[in-house]
Amino acid sequence: MSPVQPQQPKGPLSQSGIEIKSEPKPLSREDVVRDIESKHHILLQDGSEVALDLSDPEKIKKAFEEINDPSLLAYILSEEVKGQPKQEAPSIKEMQRLEMYDYEPASDLGNMRMYPKGVLLYELLKDWADEIAINRLGAMKIESPLLYSRDDPEIREQVSSFHERHYVVRGGDDDKKEFILRFAGDFGLFKIMKDANFSYKVLPVRMYEYSKSFRYEKSGELSGLKRVRAMNIPDVHCFCKNLEEGWNEYIQLYKKYDDLAKGVGIEYAIGFRIVKEFYEKHKDKLVELARYSKRPVFIEVLSKMKHYWAVKHEFQGIDSVRGNLQLSTVQLDVKDAKVYGINYVNEKGEKEGCIICHSSIGSIERWIYSVLEEALKKEKPSLPLWLAPSQVRLLPVSEKHLDYCLKVAMNKVRLEVDDSKDSLGKKIAKAGKDWVPYVAVVGDKEIESGMLMVQCRADGSKREMLPLALESEICAKCKEFPFRPLPLNKRISLRPIFRG
Repeated sequence: MSPVQPQQPKGPLSQSGIEIKSEPKPLSREDVVRDIESKHHILLQDGSEVALDLSDPEKIKKAFEEINDPSLLAYILSEEVKGQPKQEAPSIKEMQRLEMYDYEPASDLGNMRMYPKGVLLYELLKDWADEIAINRLGAMKIESPLLYSRDDPEIREQVSSFHERHYVVRGGDDDKKEFILRFAGDFGLFKIMKDANFSYKVLPVRMYEYSKSFRYEKSGELSGLKRVRAMNIPDVHCFCKNLEEGWNEYIQLYKKYDDLAKGVGIEYAIGFRIVKEFYEKHKDKLVELARYSKRPVFIEVLSKMKHYWAVKHEFQGIDSVRGNLQLSTVQLDVKDAKVYGINYVNEKGEKEGCIICHSSIGSIERWIYSVLEEALKKEKPSLPLWLAPSQVRLLPVSEKHLDYCLKVAMNKVRLEVDDSKDSLGKKIAKAGKDWVPYVAVVGDKEIESGMLMVQCRADGSKREMLPLALESEICAKCKEFPFRPLPLNKRISLRPIFRG
């Protein structure tokens, strides 16, 4: 198949980048939202509300003197208040310098290349997503195609309601036929569930797909790993019997993602969008979630529905320049089951439409961006220990100490040896630039005693430790997270340099 350059919207027939012929005009984004009014406030853990006027940044800042949540303030000023200055995030240069990710000039913009260290971070976070979805949530994993015919009425309906720009691919058996590269995992999953037979007895049904997705973002919007055109999104969808069961799933997903955001140690804020009718009936549930997170949350109340969801929220990461990006999200969908014909058999033996709880753990690329940005907020930048490409680096004082270093082994620890010809001072400086969490110089004294003098980057401490004790400490700190081995040769001198 030959790819077709995605089109920028030219009018109501080409919203989301496709032109629909011989079909009723789809509503443009402007048509959909024209009659919808929004009101905004902060919901506190005690259920009280603080009204916000998004047109006045100074009043917002004044209100936050009492609210005292700098992360939520940063999110609101970055995302909700228009016209605020934007800075380039430093992680863009750092992902290149550290040889993790880079731009690929031979591809379309926003399609990135991964070096071995980047692959390690990617695979660890993918393993982490699998752990959440399969082991902790009990979801069943599926896989579905990347390409879908735009002639399919259900796909066309979803594309129209989602309002996303997307890639179009033309060709195959019919050169005139056009396909859409999926921009989320919903397409194939919904087709699978439409064909499935299931009763109320098996609900809720949780499905998981690790979906490669494509979104034709404008070139001026692309920014390192924060906004790309090709991304990897772990999606969990829960198919529920009714609204009550849907809310139960929603709350469970929210709490899991809140726990995990805290576990990774990133700074984040939370924003809800909810239809007025739902807010009036279910405000108590949002208060429960704010209390669980131990923080106030931003609320946008919509006068009526403008999408398939009645309520959704987003965990918004805060980067080192006080910008924001969406990470995990959960959406309570009251529309798509009807569009796709996803029904279950109820107690009366009749078919009935599901309530669908969409959720995404968040694109892997954005999680990597977030951990890099979080690292750059520290005086000595460092990644979470379980994600550090190298966890321990041994620095032999001279060539005669190299043999000993190469024989040191640590199970489930990424251990490397700087066997370069550099001076010891340069080796120490390089370990710092590479953000290595534990560094140990090995000379005659260390070989004779069997003890390593270990410097810990996190707190600057120096401790004498047996290699086994260091191994045990690292494994204990990383025990809740997945492990993968060192992605490069153990000897630094035997590695290629990917960026000169």
